[in-house]
Amino acid sequence: MTTARHLMIIAMEDEAPDRPVDRGDLSLALAGAELIDLLAARTVTLDDERVVPGDQPSTSDSLLEQAASSLVRQAPYESVDAWLWRRGRDLSSTYVAAFKAEGQLTRQSRRGLSFRSGPAVLTDSADHRAAASRWASAEPTLVALATAVGIPGPGGDDEEDSRSTGDDTVDTVVAAVHEALTELDAIRQRRAIEQAAFDNIWRGE
Repeated sequence: MTTARHLMIIAMEDEAPDRPVDRGDLSLALAGAELIDLLAARTVTLDDERVVPGDQPSTSDSLLEQAASSLVRQAPYESVDAWLWRRGRDLSSTYVAAFKAEGQLTRQSRRGLSFRSGPAVLTDSADHRAAASRWASAEPTLVALATAVGIPGPGGDDEEDSRSTGDDTVDTVVAAVHEALTELDAIRQRRAIEQAAFDNIWRGE
């Protein structure tokens, strides 16, 4: 399972100037995707929303190994929410950097200006094809995480209809992602109000 990679690919494929995917939101969802993959690999279990580590996963995915190695291994362990905020810090940038290092991103030359590079685009890869297949089949976990960050489902699924994956453990993580996203939005709004108040003071209003 490479849900986090697939989510990153879907986010990059979907991104449009009029509907950008917020990097902070995506980072939290990626952390949730990693946790879901670790649960599927039985590397962790959930005990009353506490992330209990097990064995290091046997995987060729360096990012998932990095996630597993960062687990808190001392009781009382950390909550799912704590994991999302700690592991999710700037995680989208980590995935972009990994994609570039692996050759999964390339720069297209602008037409008529071969010496200038255009925007980064995804190359054809096994991960890219697998993500496209999961997305086309509306795989519940991938759709639930994608719609959480504002990406419309492949069938135009409503966000509320996409939260249930049919797996209680996965649903616990998805619910925690939604709660973290709500908290992040509240933080942004509070900072915007504080900045506006600060600006008014300097303008003498």
